This record gives sequence, structure tokens and C-alpha cells, in this order.
Amino acid sequence: MTSLTPEQHKQKMQRRKEIQEQRLAERSQEKGLIIVHTGNGKGKTTAALGMVMRSLGHGYKVAIVQFIKGAWEPAEKAVFSRWEGQLEFYAMGEGFTWETQDRDRDIQKAQEAWQKGLEFIRNPEYKLVLLDEINVALKLGYLDVKEVLSGLEQKPEDSHVILTGRGAPSELIEKADLVTEMTLIKHPFKEQGVKAQPGIEF
Repeated sequence: MTSLTPEQHKQKMQRRKEIQEQRLAERSQEKGLIIVHTGNGKGKTTAALGMVMRSLGHGYKVAIVQFIKGAWEPAEKAVFSRWEGQLEFYAMGEGFTWETQDRDRDIQKAQEAWQKGLEFIRNPEYKLVLLDEINVALKLGYLDVKEVLSGLEQKPEDSHVILTGRGAPSELIEKADLVTEMTLIKHPFKEQGVKAQPGIEF
């Protein structure tokens, strides 16, 4: 790598600043986004919860509907209980599919969670709606992707919806404005036999 003189570095940073300012000036549009976090890597829900925190910090109303994790009490629910009145949190699943072992009941619970999520999606008071692990329900066939896409069409123009979970269907990815795929490179559970730990996984 070629080292720059202080003056060359200053000129380079000045050019970069001008380009960045021009880009910002050209992008004045605001719109509500459909956001998808998918992939086999860790961090899909965590990243979405970061957006939840930002929205709460701005004073916006937020709703979270969890499709799979309702059988246990996630630590996030305890933290978010402090935003009573600004945040609605529904953990509506009954655990991972290998724990419930009842497909019909899993489908029923996914449908109930979707109807609850749809209420918030349609409600203009809610700036952000997080549908946590809904992609898993779609992948397993518990929900119809066309029905979900139709529901997303009903959101107000300035509200955002985040859909998390591995295996997001291609139709949803096509519809979304922002898609992030978490790639698994290394995981302590698989490589080292380290169990899920509080503060990291739950």
C-alpha cells in the first residue's frame, strides 16, 4: 500500500466528502420500507431489534410479533416491557417445530400470529412492525406467501415492516426494498459444542 503525504490524504478525503455530500443531496425521497433479514447466519432478529430500539428512541410506536419463539420468554421481551404504551410485543408461537411436533397446531399458531401482525401493518399509528421468524413459517408452508405479500400491500406508505428468519421465499425477496443475508462462517454451537448462552442467544 502506497503511503500518502498528509496533504495528499487531506485532498483524497476532501474529494470523498464532496462525493458523499452529492449523493446525500440527490437522495431526498422518504418511503416506508419492506425489510428482510434472512440467511443461515446468526443475528437476523438482533439486527431487527436494533431498528426497533432506534424507532422507540424516535418516539415511534412499534409492534413485534414472534412466530416461533413464543414457548420461551426471550430477554428482549423483559427489556421492551419498559416501553409500555409505545411498544406491543406478542410472542405467539409455541416453540421450534421439532419441539411442538404438531403441524396442524403450528399452522394454526402461525395463522393467528399473521392476523395479529396484519392488524399492526394496517394501523397507521405503528411506524415499525417486526414479524420475527415469519420466513420460517413461510418456508414450512404454514403461511401462504401470496397472502403475506397481499398483506404487505396494505401498509401505510410511511411505515416499515421487517420480516426475519432463514429461508425467505424468492417472491418476498423480490418485493422487499432492503434485503440482508446473514452468512454463517463459524458458530460455537456447531464447531465447539458451546451451548446457547444468556445475553448472546437469548
